[in-house]
Amino acid sequence: MKLAGDLGHLTYCSNIHPGETWPEVFSNLQRHLPAIKAQVAAGCPLGVGLRLSAIAAESLAEPAAIEGLREFLAAHGLYVFTINGFPYGPFHGVRVKEQVYQPDWQYQERLAYTNLLADLLVELLPDDPALGGSVSTVPGTFKPVAEGPGVVDEIGLNLIQHAAHLVGLRERTGRTIALALEPEPYCLLETIDETIAFFEQHLFGRGAVRELRGLTGLAAGEAEAALRRHLGVCYDVCHAAVEFEEPAASLEALRRAGIGVPKLQLSAALKIAEVGPASAAQLRPFDEPVYLHQVIARRDGELLRHLDLPQALGTLEASQGAEWRVHFHVPIFLDQLQHFSTTQDFLREILALHRQEPISPHLEVETYTWDVLPVRYRQDGLANAIARELAWVEDQLRA
Repeated sequence: MKLAGDLGHLTYCSNIHPGETWPEVFSNLQRHLPAIKAQVAAGCPLGVGLRLSAIAAESLAEPAAIEGLREFLAAHGLYVFTINGFPYGPFHGVRVKEQVYQPDWQYQERLAYTNLLADLLVELLPDDPALGGSVSTVPGTFKPVAEGPGVVDEIGLNLIQHAAHLVGLRERTGRTIALALEPEPYCLLETIDETIAFFEQHLFGRGAVRELRGLTGLAAGEAEAALRRHLGVCYDVCHAAVEFEEPAASLEALRRAGIGVPKLQLSAALKIAEVGPASAAQLRPFDEPVYLHQVIARRDGELLRHLDLPQALGTLEASQGAEWRVHFHVPIFLDQLQHFSTTQDFLREILALHRQEPISPHLEVETYTWDVLPVRYRQDGLANAIARELAWVEDQLRA
């Protein structure tokens, strides 16, 4: 939905709904979107954050499929402005873990998939020239993979090729699509400092400008502007909180570096103020086999990173008394769970900053872990929970 003033557009990410094929995705949209809209946007259009796997995107590219989606959107007062292009393959019901980053940006499959998502988004954007589109994507690759020879350089080159594709789309259609790389714990782009360094070295530097000029024929100044227009960051609030980033300082660092934030993902993580045997036992229901739940512990100003919750629990003796933040997306309207708090305070601060000076044109609630949350936190029903999250965001932005 369009927020008041210049606060942008708000939606939720449909990756919360299980489904990999286009018929499954479309069925979920038909089932849930009208019910959610009735609760939060009965009198105005509701934005849609699509999540499309590679096979769903290929099916949606068929004329009959995309026309069917357009008809559904028009009939129900809905519009698409952003796509989650992070998970290429299955995302529910099977072990995802570190495979969620594959194929990563060193591979042509990721480039072709993301090009297709941009093509689809141009076709789905409403008839409003002022509204651009955004596609979020993996933060380059999983950090251990990035250590391979030439991997990071190849990732940079493929991202520049995608930028060239977006330049061509803009020239043909007049619509602007931005790719938003999403920093995440244990990835090539993890902290804001690492993200800025990667953009400056591989995406915005002289070599990148020269590469884009060769692909597009743009002049040097135009090529640099195009890179900054089409490549930016998806600032996932859960991930930033897990990394113990400072909200205002991290955003100011991106601004100073001239890196845009095409998408702001609104999410919250688990927070354990002081880990001990009791809290470790209480964490075990969150140790589930589908998603990666990176843990960062802080004690005496030092950070210790763990790839997943089982590894962190295995080092409990060394972590006694540390604060833990766990990459497990929890409903953003909760500041307290049964035994733990959440990083909702971090999210509140981000939204307060957005209210003062807009961070991004696209705001997307992303609590994809609904199916693996402990049962006590799923009592409301999915549509009601999503509506509560969107309403909570609106309340924060009106405060």
